[in-house]
Amino acid sequence: MQRLAVYCGANAGQDPAYAETTILLGKAMAKRQVDLVYGGGRLGLMGIIADTVLAEGGRVHGVIPEMLKDLEVAHQGVTKLHIVQNMHERKAKMTDLTDAFIALPGGVGTMDELFEAWSWNALGYHNKPFAILNIAGYWDALIEFLDTMSKQGFVSAERRKHLIVSDNIDDCLDRLAATCNSETGSFTW
Repeated sequence: MQRLAVYCGANAGQDPAYAETTILLGKAMAKRQVDLVYGGGRLGLMGIIADTVLAEGGRVHGVIPEMLKDLEVAHQGVTKLHIVQNMHERKAKMTDLTDAFIALPGGVGTMDELFEAWSWNALGYHNKPFAILNIAGYWDALIEFLDTMSKQGFVSAERRKHLIVSDNIDDCLDRLAATCNSETGSFTW
C-alpha cells in the first residue's frame, strides 16, 4: 500500500480523541511511507491529517473541487493539490490516486465518500480495500445498522465482510495493506 485515501471531517468534532487519533494515524502513515490522499482542505481533521503527514516527512495529495477551494480553505502546503470541477470528479480522482480507503469521524461527505468507495467496489469499478477506523466508538451506530442491513438481506454477509472495521491504527493499516498486497497483485477477500 503506497497511498491511502483518508476520508474525514472538515472540523475536529467534540471529542479530543478524534484529533489525537488522527495525528497518530498521520504519524503511522509517514513511518510506513504511505502517502496521504485526502480532500484537500486545511481545516478540521482534514487539516490535521495533512499537517501531520507533512510534518513527519510524508507526501500529501489533496483533491478539492473548485467551488470548495475557498469554503474548505484549500491547503496550499500539500505536496500536490488537484483542483477538480465537482464532487464526482473529486471522488473519482481520489479513487485513481489511492490503493485503499479509510474513514475517520466526519459528516455526510465522509459517509458519501466511504459508501461510494464501497459501492464502486461492489460494482467492479475498482478492486481496492476500504475501512472504518472507529475512534472512540464514533461509528458504532453505523456498524450496527450495517449489520442490520446484512441480517435483513439487503447486504450479503460476504459483502458486509468487505468493510474492515477496527479501533486500532496498526491493525487497520495492516489489514488494508494485507488486502492490497496479495501475491497476485489484486484485491483479495
